[in-house]
Amino acid sequence: MTIKWLKAAGIRAVKTAAQTAIGVIGATTVFSQVNWYVVGGTVLLATITSLLTSLAGLPEVTDSGDNK
Repeated sequence: MTIKWLKAAGIRAVKTAAQTAIGVIGATTVFSQVNWYVVGGTVLLATITSLLTSLAGLPEVTDSGDNK
């Protein structure tokens, strides 16, 4: 793992976390009050899943040796 990969995976994970939070908050407000434990747990799971998925490869990070 390079610095470039860590940065790209981190950005992707933060975006995934934000998208998941928006979806879960929206869904829970339709049914009842927002359960912040459910929101937090779901966001955490989505973030971990995003990072694990990034291990398979990131299209924005090439193998050309550019590690900036």
